[in-house]
Amino acid sequence: MLPEEKKEKFLSDKILEGLNPRQIEAVTHTQGPLLILAGAGSGKTTVLTRRIAYLIARGVSPGSILAITFTNKAANELKSRIEALLGDRAKDIWAMTFHAACARILRTEFPAVGRSGRFSILDAQDQIRIMRQVLKELNLSERQYPPSGILRMISGAKDNLLGPEEYAKRATTFYETRVAQAYRAYQDKLNEQDGLDFDDLIMQTVILLRDNPAIREKYQRRFSHILVDEYQDTNRAQYVLTKILADGHKNIAVVGDDDQSIYTFRGADIRNILEFEKDYPSCHVVKLEQNYRSTQVILDGAYHVVSRNFFRKDKRLWTAKKGGKPILVYASLNEEDEARFVADEILKLLSPSRSFSSFAILYRTHAQSRTFEDVFMERGIPYSILGGLRFYERKEIKDAISYLRLIAYPKDYISLERVINEPPRGIGPASVRKIIDYAAREGISLVDALSRASSIKGLSQKAKKSAEELGNTLASVCERADTMPLHEMLAEILDRTGYRRFLEAEGTQESLGRLENLDQLLASLRVFSASGKGLYEYLESQTLVSDQDMYDEKKDACVMMTLHAAKGLEFDVVFMVGMEEGLLPHARSIGDERQIEEERRLCYVGMTRAKEMLYLTFASHRETYLGTNSTRVSRFLQEIPRDLMEIRTWESR
Repeated sequence: MLPEEKKEKFLSDKILEGLNPRQIEAVTHTQGPLLILAGAGSGKTTVLTRRIAYLIARGVSPGSILAITFTNKAANELKSRIEALLGDRAKDIWAMTFHAACARILRTEFPAVGRSGRFSILDAQDQIRIMRQVLKELNLSERQYPPSGILRMISGAKDNLLGPEEYAKRATTFYETRVAQAYRAYQDKLNEQDGLDFDDLIMQTVILLRDNPAIREKYQRRFSHILVDEYQDTNRAQYVLTKILADGHKNIAVVGDDDQSIYTFRGADIRNILEFEKDYPSCHVVKLEQNYRSTQVILDGAYHVVSRNFFRKDKRLWTAKKGGKPILVYASLNEEDEARFVADEILKLLSPSRSFSSFAILYRTHAQSRTFEDVFMERGIPYSILGGLRFYERKEIKDAISYLRLIAYPKDYISLERVINEPPRGIGPASVRKIIDYAAREGISLVDALSRASSIKGLSQKAKKSAEELGNTLASVCERADTMPLHEMLAEILDRTGYRRFLEAEGTQESLGRLENLDQLLASLRVFSASGKGLYEYLESQTLVSDQDMYDEKKDACVMMTLHAAKGLEFDVVFMVGMEEGLLPHARSIGDERQIEEERRLCYVGMTRAKEMLYLTFASHRETYLGTNSTRVSRFLQEIPRDLMEIRTWESR
């Protein structure tokens, strides 16, 4: 054997060291299409890293490898692991996100088709600013056509490779026709300033490659091997892009898990991974089913949930770590009892080897965090919220409480400044200042000043009308404040000011989440009112609850997050809370079997975050602002075999 061959064999053996047979199969299958079905905790990042290193060790040029990830963090981790194995040989690999790869291609190739490669990339705030200009020029009300809602629909069109003209042809409703107009005008403004949004990066790259054979063939020749991570999360445009690039050598390896496809609301299409074998009939399939994270009990419980799905590839995770503690199910009386049980268990399980950061509380919606935050603060349990703000710091909650503060404190101009344009009323900063100055000069409350806006000099007719409408609404509530239950007071304000309608019209996942947060606040106000306490007591207690001094970001802390945010993470002990119909599966999914399947996958993702212990909790009753409601246990909980669970109830505590 020649020295170079010995060196290559030594490096290849080192790369394969410590891998299980299926992982070795995925790493060493180097020719033709490859589908790697990587179950939760099966070491997919290790496989991706070793596969790239193996290709290079076998003589593939690093510059001909394109490895696509969904986050910069994942791309950087991939690069650092490869560099640890191969050193400087790894520097020429294209290991990056879809957007970064597309931006590089466009900056290089746009000049060849008469476009500037010096384009700017717009962030979310830039997009909102431009859309507001568009709506103003089209004389469309932001209340009826919220900018973020319009942008969401445009993003969906671009994900499906529909330009303004194609979208306009497919518009079937009056609203869609207006969106088509806004899309065209929005795109014109982007073109005027050589700007692209994030969706354009991928869409324009697809168009560039599709319409220019020479450029297409250049990149097809260049990338002899393409790897795509988290393939189950790709949308239509990303699917088409990878297919075009792979059509040269057909050496495309995709890694993903259909059981963890949970981002349909972002445009992800599970069909991309389920139908990969149809796109590439000669593809080789490797299933990574050995799990290195969870106990067998947890894996078995999760399997019995997700295996009910029709649209999935059959696979079942196993681990060398046999057995494990039963899945503990707790039937609580209500949401407060549920939170107290979780707090008690955390304090009981703490040990020198198990710190607060070993625990995670996972819920379907951010609105569910409120009760846990209140109880954890009361018990002195440090916590952090991943992927979202603490409940009382969320914009819609601060807005709602500012409305209440205006009722209680007639000179609170900070609260007025916060809500006077929530929702948008067209009252500019100078007009707000005139209203505040008028109240001070006349010795009247800010609410009265709003009601008398027609008497204030220097306000436009629009500002006068909007201010008076707000003032009359708040004045009406003020007159009944002493006898009005808090939840009814806030519900009326949210309704009459148009705040709730504005969020409903926006129609995004974010706005729907904000509505859920407001409903949770209303439910808590209902309970507070039932205790016989009033507005002033509530505002004082709320100020104490949200006191920043009670939480130190540097502390070892339990983590609270939504199930969507938990993907890719792991914890020693996981509490999945709110296992009820209407929460998990979410009420918006009930009646739609495809959405139910996604909710089931979401449950599976949550369960497989647990390494040692998994708790599933539900409440027999939950408070809403309309009253106390009985709940039904989640169908997913009922799909887990009884012999895998230990069940406790609030009555036995």
